[in-house]
Amino acid sequence: MISLPDDLPVLERDAVRLVVTDDLGRLLLLRTHDITDPALGEWWELPGGGIDAGETHLDAALRELREETGIEAAAAQVGPPAWRRTASFRYRHGRRLQRELVVRVALDRAAPALSNAGQLDYEREDYLGFRWWSVDEILTRTARFYPGRLPELLPRFLAGEDIDEAFELWS
Repeated sequence: MISLPDDLPVLERDAVRLVVTDDLGRLLLLRTHDITDPALGEWWELPGGGIDAGETHLDAALRELREETGIEAAAAQVGPPAWRRTASFRYRHGRRLQRELVVRVALDRAAPALSNAGQLDYEREDYLGFRWWSVDEILTRTARFYPGRLPELLPRFLAGEDIDEAFELWS
């Protein structure tokens, strides 16, 4: 049983998160903040978002990648949902409760150019930038990440391990 704070209205949804790697093994992360809650500060997160009605996690992964970064990927570049998690966090005067599938998107080129042209208005407000990180940088950096256990679980995920992460109350 998940116990949530009763601080805000809750929106439950299914979502997909993407571990996007280029051909040099670097990962794409988005620098993010919530303009409605400055106390949360800034963090680095995996691209991704909600799975719309009638969409598969694969459809949502390709759409979210295109919308948030401008990267066009093929279905064959998306791996299976090997990391499953449930998380809750504060967001824009509400609380999200998300059942997330995390997939790898293996690009066949080095750090392609990124674009925010497909982002929704609120994403343009939330995302402060992009960065390609080496795995070592993620493992040794004291930055804040979403998922919170990204530095701990990333090596296992990249090694092909199936992960069922315990519930995370992120904020």
